[in-house]
Order: sequence, then C-alpha cells, then structure tokens
Amino acid sequence: MRIHVVDHPLVAHKLTTLRDQRTDSPTFRRLADELVTLLAYEATRDVRTEQVDIQTPVTTTTGVRLSHPRPLVVPILRAGLGMLDGMVRLLPTAEVGFLGMVRNEETLQASTYASRMPEDLSGRQVYVLDPMLATGGTLVAAINELMLRGADDVTALCLLAAPEGVEVMERELAGSPVTVVTASVDERLDSRGYIVPGLGDAGDRMYGTAG
Repeated sequence: MRIHVVDHPLVAHKLTTLRDQRTDSPTFRRLADELVTLLAYEATRDVRTEQVDIQTPVTTTTGVRLSHPRPLVVPILRAGLGMLDGMVRLLPTAEVGFLGMVRNEETLQASTYASRMPEDLSGRQVYVLDPMLATGGTLVAAINELMLRGADDVTALCLLAAPEGVEVMERELAGSPVTVVTASVDERLDSRGYIVPGLGDAGDRMYGTAG
C-alpha cells in the first residue's frame, strides 16, 4: 500500500478553514468540494489512457483519452457524497457506484448496509471517497469488497488520515494494489476514534446531525 500526502499551499489553506469549528455547513461543503478536486488531480496521475488519432484545425496528431473500462468512483455513504462532485469534475466520464457503510461507535467496526456497484470490477481502476481515514476499519472493509469483485487498482481519497488508520490499512491490505491520497496525516486518534486535531465529524459538518 502507498500513501501520498498532497503538499500544496492551496490544499493547506482550504484544510485550515475546514478544521475551523466556526466554518458553517455551506462553506464546509464548498471547500471540501474544492479540496477534493485538488486531491483528485494527484490521485488520477496514473489513470489509464490509450492513444487516439485526432484532426486539429491545422493537422492530424496523436493524443490520449481515458481507456476502457472506464474508472469507477465509489463514495462511501454518507459523508463520501460530499466528495463526489469534486471528483467527477475531473473524471466526468467515470461511472459512479455507491457503498453504504456504518461504524459501530462502541466497537469501531464497520458494516455494509447498502451497495450498488457492478458485480465484476476486473480490470477497473476504482476511486473510493471517504473524508476520514480514522481507525481504518471502514476503508479496509470497503476495499476488500471491491477486490472481491475483481478490482485490481484502488485509490482512496481522504481529506484526513490518522497514523493508526494508516497502520491498519498497511497491515490488512499488505501486498494489495492500493494507494491512499490525503491532505494530511494528523497526530493521532482520541478515545472515541476521532482524528486529532482533525475537523470533527465530516458528515455532520457537511449535512448537519439529522438522523
């Protein structure tokens, strides 16, 4: 497993505002969307392409286009939905699947409650969207589900990561074709499994606490 921390002034600037508890939900959603687009730029650096011949207004030339099968973008519900627009802005031809997962706040274990994805992901590059890599349980479960369906190249985009979660992923997914792209690896997890200093519960800050 590889982890890539995006070191860019705009990433740091937007992340600082996301961390600020005074940032309201509309501003949080907008900044998260912008930050994901910056992360997606790095995450798609190895997206698969194929050569194509085209005619410009001047002459013929050879360029590239995304190859088939098309990439699949999978937001983990519900907070991952807040990252979807920022991702498909760069990959408008990608297909979108959905994976609903919930974490038990006592055991910190993740379970799947909804799934809508192709049964066969053989040969597909998959981009998983989850704002927080905290304990690592949710992402490990999600990526295992994708690989069971045949995915052979998985990239997870996270706004923040904790060292404990990174360690769990490195242990549980050792030898797997997985990359994590994040804006920051923070200090630690607290006793509730929240990232410190973190930015709180990303889903609540995006959408409120209803439900």
